[in-house]
Amino acid sequence: MNSRLYASAILSLSSFLLACCNAQPSAAEARRKSSSESRKGPESLHELKARRIDGKAEPLSNYRGKVLLVVNTASECGYTYQYAGLEKLHQKYKDRGFAVLAFPSNDFGGQEPGSAKDIAKFCSSTFKVSFPVFDKVKTKGPGQSPVYAFLTRDHEAPKWNFFKYLVDKRGRVLKVYPSVVEPESVEIQQSLERELKARSSTKS
Repeated sequence: MNSRLYASAILSLSSFLLACCNAQPSAAEARRKSSSESRKGPESLHELKARRIDGKAEPLSNYRGKVLLVVNTASECGYTYQYAGLEKLHQKYKDRGFAVLAFPSNDFGGQEPGSAKDIAKFCSSTFKVSFPVFDKVKTKGPGQSPVYAFLTRDHEAPKWNFFKYLVDKRGRVLKVYPSVVEPESVEIQQSLERELKARSSTKS
């Protein structure tokens, strides 16, 4: 093979290899793409809507700028007494930009079998609940509500009733508390105090 043909062959091979490299993303690029695709969906709780216990849809952007404690509740659970602690916590901090959001669920032990009307009456008459209570939802598995799909995307799913998610002013999950952690616990209140004092942007 003369030098001209050799040079031409080398050039063709180089062009082919360059085309292959351009066509195939690097491992790092592939990981970035995969990570990006896996995170498709809302970046903030405030982008979602949920139906209140009275059947009216509410945009969760109504809670932008507030620190939230989102809880899956049930009327016939061993932790049902925590409604009282949740109400006290709500009353203590509501004027500082805090709210409890309750999402009744029948996922664990069938302990929330009642209708929306039954749940609303129970919350009002038994615990004098004043914080927002939403319609019954699925927190896991097929039919999982968009709210819980968001909450559990980067955090563990509820293990039982009264599992708690602390959400910051921008609508992003900060911490998760198992059912056994009481609403008025030092652990939760210290986190609340810290977040309520935080000078964070309220934009999603």
